[in-house]
Amino acid sequence: MTSVGRDSLQLRILGRLWVPQPRPTVTLAQALIKGDRGELAVELATEAGVDAVLPWRAARCVARWEDGPRGDKALARWRSTALAATKQSRRPWLPEVAEPLSTQALAARCAGCPALVLHEAATTSIAEVLRALPADPEGGDELLLVVGPEGGIADDELELLRAAGARPVRLGPQVLRASTAASVALGAIGVLTGRWNGHTE
Repeated sequence: MTSVGRDSLQLRILGRLWVPQPRPTVTLAQALIKGDRGELAVELATEAGVDAVLPWRAARCVARWEDGPRGDKALARWRSTALAATKQSRRPWLPEVAEPLSTQALAARCAGCPALVLHEAATTSIAEVLRALPADPEGGDELLLVVGPEGGIADDELELLRAAGARPVRLGPQVLRASTAASVALGAIGVLTGRWNGHTE
């Protein structure tokens, strides 16, 4: 700090730090959740390092984001939650919260990158799949993580996502809430892919 005025503050920059975005990037497709649990899911996922959030209009969602002012207000809450959580956790990167998408649109996204669907009936652990990913991903490599609603992912939706290339995986023996599952999965992804072995330049 060089000087302080009544309505001003002058600072001198002593150095700069460049923090690269972790690889692979992780996009969360989070099904809409009722009440404030949707914002909790976004908050926890942001603190755990998610790079982007796709609000998903799954068939069994209790919450409904209709087009119009109410839907816009709900989306704004998710976005403001992501911003607040980014500041609180001192993250250099703000995750984008996109417009809500349908299951068909989500399936199209699954076809473009490795996609993991958290599902209680899956027989493959998330650790098995993550260990098989390239150890040193390059460029725009993306991992898509799908979390269903309180009522679970409908069978036909799961089949559609699987047909698009998504893999159902489990986190462990416990069944987690829709609002907390993503943050737990992001912790596993952070460790097992090396995302948490970040460096600065």
